[in-house]
Amino acid sequence: MATLNRDCLSEHDRQVLESIFNPSQIGGEELLYTGKEEFPEDLQDLAEPDNPHIQQSKKLEIDAIELAESGKLKDAVDLFSKSIDAAPERPAPWNNRAQVYRYLGNEKAALEDIEQALKLSNRSGRTGCRALCQRGVLRRKNKDTDGAREDFEAAAKLGSQFARTQLIELNPYAALCNQMLREVMKVT
Repeated sequence: MATLNRDCLSEHDRQVLESIFNPSQIGGEELLYTGKEEFPEDLQDLAEPDNPHIQQSKKLEIDAIELAESGKLKDAVDLFSKSIDAAPERPAPWNNRAQVYRYLGNEKAALEDIEQALKLSNRSGRTGCRALCQRGVLRRKNKDTDGAREDFEAAAKLGSQFARTQLIELNPYAALCNQMLREVMKVT
């Protein structure tokens, strides 16, 4: 009997096997949650009133995002806090500050901000979806698989591709199937 190896497979067959063995990888790149994700066009946060406090909060938030992206995380936290102080009813700066807290390793503060973002966003819109993903990541990291699954299911319903990918990874049957396929298809 002839030995089957990768050289015998077409490029399409290799891609199919790769998607089976690594469902969290799309196009060869691991999908990690960075908070930047394409969302359906109709998934928007609620319209905010146009007043000076909201405008100031938005400007401070944009400046804080730029600081975070340049690696100045502690300065970004300070500016996100000022954005929140200017308009505490806005969920986006709460969620963004939570992400910076996560990067700084302060999960307790991150979770507190995520909970506030979820409350203010009514678990809907882009900010609600992002907050659900962030909380799902933290829950998964802390071995709360059921809580993570719940958050990712809610975020997936809002249109998050990242959440869908996480749900595939959390599916114990898919993981078992992938493990068995790896054993059967060991390439020599």
